[in-house]
Order: sequence, then structure tokens, then C-alpha cells
Amino acid sequence: MNIEERAAVHQALGDPSRLAVVDALAFGDASPSELQALLTMPSNLLAHHVRVLERAGIVRRTRSEGDRRRTYLGLVPGTLDALFPAAHREAPRVVFVCTQNSARSQLAAALWNAGSAVPATSAGTAPAPAVHPGAVAAARRHRVPLHPATPQHAADVLRPDDLVITVCDRAHEELDTPATHWSVADPARAGDVAATDPAAFDRALTDLAGRISRLAPAVHPSGTRSA
Repeated sequence: MNIEERAAVHQALGDPSRLAVVDALAFGDASPSELQALLTMPSNLLAHHVRVLERAGIVRRTRSEGDRRRTYLGLVPGTLDALFPAAHREAPRVVFVCTQNSARSQLAAALWNAGSAVPATSAGTAPAPAVHPGAVAAARRHRVPLHPATPQHAADVLRPDDLVITVCDRAHEELDTPATHWSVADPARAGDVAATDPAAFDRALTDLAGRISRLAPAVHPSGTRSA
């Protein structure tokens, strides 16, 4: 960014309410209603602060691939690399959830396990018969150690102490378990096995890798920090 753009970011962050919005979105995306409930902020005031953050290039808005009336707010990758809050979480396991457990959640678990001491697995709200070949090919292209596991239903996988991360809008909107949400575009067009556009899978993998690189250092095995 040039100096004017950097100044705009600092100016946008010079308000406690907007900093609260950025903190809330630091590790996951949220719909405006979810953000309003989390921050107990009036909807008109939240809308104002979100507009300021959007104009400064800090926050972006994406349309849900599940309920098309719904949008998600998320941080623009790279804008605040040096400004993320020093948050820490403990978890015995991370579980990535998407609808079919055939692409995004499988790739996310593979990326996470390649660089974190906290183990990760994946699950789906409506599991497909097998991992999507486009995900396998993308992992191979990017040298991600993906070992395709038979897709599993979230109800058979989730435990109460898991750190759950939904990587699919539909799964987030269907899942009853509290979860951090990442609004990652579906590379397989709603599970179409014939949809193998390599660029779409590469974009999903790159998006997941960037998010994991920010979150993984803040997540520690249960009991390690207290010890």
C-alpha cells in the first residue's frame, strides 16, 4: 500500500467500535446479524462502521452460497498482517466442516496438520461418497500432504471440546454447534464431481492457507499454556 492508503487504514481503525469489529473478524467471517449480536451494537451504528472499514479496504462483503439473502463480512487478506490481535486459544483438536466434506474441509485439515501441533480432521453436514478429484489434484500441485479420508458426517465426528471451523456457508448455516466461520468459495459448484476447474481449487486452497497461517500460531494444545 502507498502512504495515503496506509493512512486511511490507520484512520479507519482510530475508533474503539471499529477496532471491536476488526477483532471480531480477525479469525473468522460473520454475517452482519451475527456481528451485531456479538458486539451488542445497534444495527445502524454497525452499518456505519462497516462502511468506513469497507472504504478503507479493511473489510469485504461476500454473498452466501447457501442462503443468497445473507452476506458475510470478512477481513481483506493482507491489509492488517501486522495488526492482528494477539489472541490465543487452546483446543485438543480442530475440525473443519463443509457440506460434503469432499474438498474445502479436506484441504483445510491437510494444510493445518502440516504446520500445527494441534491435530485436525474434517467432516460434512451432507457427506459425499468420496473426496473430490479436483481437491486431490490441487493438493498434488501445491505439494500439500492430503491423504483423502472417506467423507464423514459432522454428527459422527464432533466432540464438545473441538475447535470447529466451518469453511462453507451452507454448513455454517446448518450446523447447530458454535463455530468459527470462513466464507470460502465452493470450488466444485455445489458438489458437482465433473467440476474440476483447477483455478477454482487453487483459489480455495490459497484462501485456506492464508487463513490457517494467521490462526494456527494462536491455537495451542489443551493444557500447554497453563503448564
